[in-house]
Amino acid sequence: MHEIQSLQLSLVGLDGEILFEYTIPRLGKRIDVVLLVAGVVFVLEYKVGANSFHRMDIEQVWDYALDLKNFHWLSRDLFIAPILIATKANHVSKELRFSVYNDKVFEPICTNDTSLRELVDIIAEEYGQGQTPENWKNSRYEPTPTIIQAATVLYKRKNLKNKSIEDITRTSASGQSLKKTTETVLDVINYSRENNQKSIVFVTGVPGAGKTLVGLNVAIQLFQDSENVSENERSLAVYLSGNGPLVKVLREALVRDSVEQQRLLNPGTRYTKTEAHKAVDSFIMDVYQHRNYVLNMVKRPIAKGMPLEVDKKKSDDNGHTWLHEHVDIFDEAQRSWTYEQLSGWLSRKKGIANFPMSEPEFLTWGLDKKKDWATIVCLVGGGQEINTGEAGISTWIKAIKDTFDNWHVYYPNNLKEREYADGKVEQYLEDFPAERKHPLADLHLKVSMRSFRAENLSKFVKELLDANEEAAREQLDKLASMYPIVLTRDIDKAKVWLRKHARGTERYGLLVSSQAYRLRPLAIDVRCKADTVHWFLDDVTDIRSSMFLEDVATEFDVQGLELDWAGVVWDGDMVFDPEHKVLKPADRKKKELTQDSWTHRSFTGGVWQNIASDMRRMYQINAYRVLLTRARQGMVICVPEGNNLRNIDGSPQDPTRLPEFYDGTYEYLKELGIKEI
Repeated sequence: MHEIQSLQLSLVGLDGEILFEYTIPRLGKRIDVVLLVAGVVFVLEYKVGANSFHRMDIEQVWDYALDLKNFHWLSRDLFIAPILIATKANHVSKELRFSVYNDKVFEPICTNDTSLRELVDIIAEEYGQGQTPENWKNSRYEPTPTIIQAATVLYKRKNLKNKSIEDITRTSASGQSLKKTTETVLDVINYSRENNQKSIVFVTGVPGAGKTLVGLNVAIQLFQDSENVSENERSLAVYLSGNGPLVKVLREALVRDSVEQQRLLNPGTRYTKTEAHKAVDSFIMDVYQHRNYVLNMVKRPIAKGMPLEVDKKKSDDNGHTWLHEHVDIFDEAQRSWTYEQLSGWLSRKKGIANFPMSEPEFLTWGLDKKKDWATIVCLVGGGQEINTGEAGISTWIKAIKDTFDNWHVYYPNNLKEREYADGKVEQYLEDFPAERKHPLADLHLKVSMRSFRAENLSKFVKELLDANEEAAREQLDKLASMYPIVLTRDIDKAKVWLRKHARGTERYGLLVSSQAYRLRPLAIDVRCKADTVHWFLDDVTDIRSSMFLEDVATEFDVQGLELDWAGVVWDGDMVFDPEHKVLKPADRKKKELTQDSWTHRSFTGGVWQNIASDMRRMYQINAYRVLLTRARQGMVICVPEGNNLRNIDGSPQDPTRLPEFYDGTYEYLKELGIKEI
């Protein structure tokens, strides 16, 4: 190899340690060379034969360095120098600059073979810290991958027969473990299979706690375990989500990676995205696609007031010919539809009248037709119902309790928070047979894994939205040293801040509420929908990418996904207004409009209308909860100033963007201690 021959010449007389092909599990990649000299970690990426330095290669070596800094335990206090080596380059860089943080990571340095030794000597002499920590290569590695990264690595390992989740994500978070939760779910599935039992399992957690990762890992492990056993012993699973953007992004990410892996493993062999989609699309499925599949098995017409019947022409007695899996994993199960929403939609869109079930009840009905065993795994986000007709956890419980009297329920034993069925889970299960309900603490993930910098983010956002100012300040203080949150009234300042703070391929973007209709003067129009696949997966050179900062995403686009850095632009749809100044005088005595510190509004018919419905107000709070918990590393919140210009007659030039629609929110966030830029 060129690297070995070159380094043998370059490193003569140097005291240190060298590691080739060092694995970065979170990214599913390997560093060409890690050089450990004088307590400095040199990350070397070779481009043999290259005579220039390309942006994607610079980002690659930077990503490697950041991964070690953030997740490799013995690298946290060391200087890390990412070096890109284009072996035939004539122009090299000798300038040493640190990136925007004081975390001892250099900006990428571009050099060639002949200049490498001089560079290593300069850095080691000026920034060396003595000896590299003993046993550096076996240090703890505690990554927190994005869901896209995790899904990609886990899917690769499906083919590599490696089913461990431990080396791509942290295994502990304040006493709770993704590994332990995964094992608990698998234990329930195995017990159900061995005892011909039907079970439903609720996995809950704060935003970003890793619920989706648990679901994907369970599905992949069951796929692997089923390959060498008889059909009767199989535990095939399908991962289902009603979150269309999440499904599209995950599918496309896996397809792109599969095509790239095939290109690397089998050069010259043509492997198309169409071929890759065939495998991926059977592994990750839109819940609506799955629901339609089960609908095709229902005998028509449906008689009013009568239960559903299976069309005997389309199914055998065991239900195997139309539902092959025994395990359905429903991500964001709180978003399943109520009876009213589902029956109304089927009547309008499918011409199916008299449908008697909610979506949770119907999806359970499908697996209940299995004659032997079945398990449903519901991944439930607390306080994340964000759209009309979304049922929440209570409708799943009601379906099992009222309709399926042979199913067992496994659920976290500490669901007392308002975000979960209004804190009434135990109440809903009060008269449920004791032998069929099983509370298990390990089914709840308490701590957000989305942000490796700030495990208190979800707590801060909860207190902020609940208007618990003292508690919010306390949580913000805990975030201050590791997770920057800043405030501005200038959208251009917000964009500059995002670009400045992102390093390597770290992803950033602008987020707004789906009700933010009066941001158009800022060139933000929520009616122009972002293409979420390109928004999340393409790089800064693509105008459709989040990083181009032109297209914005709403809570519907980003739920279940994440950015490294987020800019949340706050419109006048939800105003911090404890004294109800934004309300018209006639509305200030209405209890339904003044029951909390927020004034909730929707933009209808060219004017802001107050939202009186408790359910719609909850959806709006949850929408901002989603937006404020998307960023892994930090965020900027932009609250515009509004328009204070007046016409000649003294009337507001734009009565839909009055300063008072924004000032209350800005002052509230400022009072909490969020730093202004």
